[in-house]
Amino acid sequence: MFSTHNIPTGLFFGSFNPIHHGHMMLASYILHWGPVEEVWFIVSPHNPLKEKKGLLHELDRYDMVEAAIGDYPKFRVSDIEFRMPQPSYTIDTLVRLSEKYPAREFYLITGTDALQSFGKWKNHERILEFYKILVYPRKGFDGKPYVDHPAVSLINAPEIEISSSFVRQALSEGRDMRFFMPEAAYKLAERKAFYRR
Repeated sequence: MFSTHNIPTGLFFGSFNPIHHGHMMLASYILHWGPVEEVWFIVSPHNPLKEKKGLLHELDRYDMVEAAIGDYPKFRVSDIEFRMPQPSYTIDTLVRLSEKYPAREFYLITGTDALQSFGKWKNHERILEFYKILVYPRKGFDGKPYVDHPAVSLINAPEIEISSSFVRQALSEGRDMRFFMPEAAYKLAERKAFYRR
């Protein structure tokens, strides 16, 4: 379908509403223990399987991810979905990225919770046919039946219980979350009063 790839690159899709240390630790684990040489954070304007209510503007979420990454050369943030029809579908983004960066081999990064509902994804058969999927564990989900597919690799990353919804709620209550988020992202959220009621 596409030309020969040579740079294995993980694509970490998410709302990052907001980004927190769990996201960063997971990306770091996949970078150092997985098959990829870089991890790109793909900020999604709107996940079609989630409600948009309570979602901070995508540019603000992008800025927080960018702040969190800083100058670390093996992480990158992408706004490619901002210029695509919404809601954004993973297959469309994968195809667009593969066309734009033909020298890269893209791996989709997702959790066993999302994998369990993978059959609801648009053109999920094409994703399994043309891409590899790196799956990290989430408590209470085994990722079946897709976890056994040859295109899927289970990455034995630590299970991280922290969630964006917890951090978001705490920020809305004015709680100090500096130890739950990358410092630069937290400072940005505080300065701009993100999520404050």
